[in-house]
Formats: sequence, C-alpha cells, structure tokens
Amino acid sequence: MTIHDYDKIYQIWYETKGISLRVLDDSKEGTDRFLRRNPTTNFVCEIENEIIAVILCGHDGRKGFIYHTVVVEKHRNKGIGKKLVEEVCKALDAEGISKVAIVVYSDNDAGKIFWDNLDFKHLSNLDYKVRYLTDKNILLKY
Repeated sequence: MTIHDYDKIYQIWYETKGISLRVLDDSKEGTDRFLRRNPTTNFVCEIENEIIAVILCGHDGRKGFIYHTVVVEKHRNKGIGKKLVEEVCKALDAEGISKVAIVVYSDNDAGKIFWDNLDFKHLSNLDYKVRYLTDKNILLKY
C-alpha cells in the first residue's frame, strides 16, 4: 500500500459498515504518517487495477495492531481477507514482532466471526481503554 492508493482506500473504508473513521487518523495526512512509520505492513489487493481489499497494520516494536481490514462486499468469502492477514503476519514476523491484536466493535458480528475464524482470541480479562489527546479527531462514521 502507498499513499497514492489513499482516495480509493478511503472510499472503501467509508462505504463499509462496521468501520469507524476519524478526522485526523484517517485523513490523507494521518494515513501518510502511518504508512511512513510502517512501510512493510500494509497491503491492498487489486483485481484488474481496482483495489478490492485493504489491510492497515503497524507495530510499536513489541506488538502489531491491525486496523481497517476490508474486502469489498462482492469479493468476500474468497479467502482474500485471510490472505491479507497472513501477509501482515509474515511482515510482522520478519520485523521480529511475535503477536498482533485487533479491536472489533461489539456489534460487528461479521467482523467477530472473521477474526475468530483466523484464530484471534477474545481476551475477557481485558478492558480496552482510550484517552483522547485532542477533541479535533472526531468520529466521522461508524
């Protein structure tokens, strides 16, 4: 994935139910910053020069974190999402990262099934907490 893919990727994110987008994080500038920090762990899948799937992933040196994994609806259930996750895991492993995490909204049933089928485990002993450092990064869509 490169920043040149941004407009197509953003459109896919925006049109997908269950994806949340934030003004700063998911802007072109925010995505460019993320891709520059994580140049080897983000992928798109194309068919005939059309992006039909995307996975955004980065790491902090200890743990990988997957964001915004989407396969366009008409291309789902063909193993594309699984292949993207496998590629991300290989890329993280190559960088010495031994675990990867994902946050799935509790009402995103399709997402929960997808990640469960890829052996991602629900950790019931954790509470996910966030502290927002600015009020400018508002939620555009969920």
